Amino acid sequence: WNDHVHSGRWERAFELLAATNNLPEITGRLCPALCEYACVLGINDDSVTIRENELAIIEWAFKNGVIKSNPPKRRTKKSVAVVGSGPTGLTVAMQLNQAGHNVTLFERDNKLGGILRYGIPDFKLEKPILDRRLAMMETEGIKLIASQDVGVDYPAAKLREDFTVICLTGGSRAPRDLKITGRDLKGIYFAMEYLTQANLLAGGEKIAAERLIDVRGKKVMVIGGGDTGADCVGTAHRQQAACVVQIELLPQPPECRTSEYPWPRYPLMLKTSSSHEEGGAREWAVLTKKFLGSGGRVQKLSCVRVSFSEKDPQGCPIMRELAESEFEIEADVVILALGFLYPERTPLLSGLGVEFDPRGNVKTDANYMTAAPGVFCAGDMRRGQSLIVWAISEGRRAAHCIDTYLMGSSTLPFF
Repeated sequence: WNDHVHSGRWERAFELLAATNNLPEITGRLCPALCEYACVLGINDDSVTIRENELAIIEWAFKNGVIKSNPPKRRTKKSVAVVGSGPTGLTVAMQLNQAGHNVTLFERDNKLGGILRYGIPDFKLEKPILDRRLAMMETEGIKLIASQDVGVDYPAAKLREDFTVICLTGGSRAPRDLKITGRDLKGIYFAMEYLTQANLLAGGEKIAAERLIDVRGKKVMVIGGGDTGADCVGTAHRQQAACVVQIELLPQPPECRTSEYPWPRYPLMLKTSSSHEEGGAREWAVLTKKFLGSGGRVQKLSCVRVSFSEKDPQGCPIMRELAESEFEIEADVVILALGFLYPERTPLLSGLGVEFDPRGNVKTDANYMTAAPGVFCAGDMRRGQSLIVWAISEGRRAAHCIDTYLMGSSTLPFF
């Protein structure tokens, strides 16, 4: 489709793009574009702007009416419950609906979209973009149900009675904690707590005063140097924090590709997002030792500089604290953006009787089926926290396997 864009064949470019990607308007905005680092042009020039091309194609298709509601021409008598409306759940629902099955998509939050709605700030993904896709899904015959905590409001046993198969796409939402001295002080939050609340506020919803994470005029510390941490930084700027500092345990990556990461390998390079360009400071190779406070609230972080210059016999870096490098940073609010461990242990998972792998993710066979017959799982809930492109890929593969399970074979692509 890059070549079709180059030649001005926009409709054909869209056909090819849509053939493997159910949500190009989302990936075109959020994907880190790993493919661009493998572009052959990148050997001696700037890579092709693949993500920007992708976004241009899908927005052209919406603007010119190329994307139209396309309900399936026939319906099977099979019913599918998809639990979780993040990118994997949306993809599974769209694919199985096109195969003619009767799909119901459940979401426990007040609106559908999962992490796309509540975890991604508006400055990266405006929610009308998501609503546009959801409206089309509904016109194509997918039943969308929000504010339904399946397993609690809708018992697992009844779900099994009401649907032929179930697909779990609830994501990996159990956050990684920082269990050090002072962790019980007030003013320390997980990143998803903060981002979810910020998205609710941006959407016009009210937050009770005792639950409000208020950073206006305060010193904000973000622990974790990844994309989620950057989203927290950008959100704090917009909420008029007095200052924002982001710290990362690992050393600062190089700004350019090094010989350790030759083309076409994905290089470890410094990523500077719009959030960083807007202000704040970043500190690298910093280990947080403890939280300090007074009156039950956090006031400072006690930190130390670290080095990874030494390696063990297997070649893995060894972290060493640098002597006499201790220092403190003032903070009124601390946000932990340290990633996620595994799916939340909900009544739905226990009620369905699924099993877990050694990493704590839902265990499936090669066909995405869990230990419970007729119950499938896909996305981060199955493979662990990953990228949106993996979420979509997982959804498409799971849909193929579910369709095969229901019909004996499938015309849905397994990619």
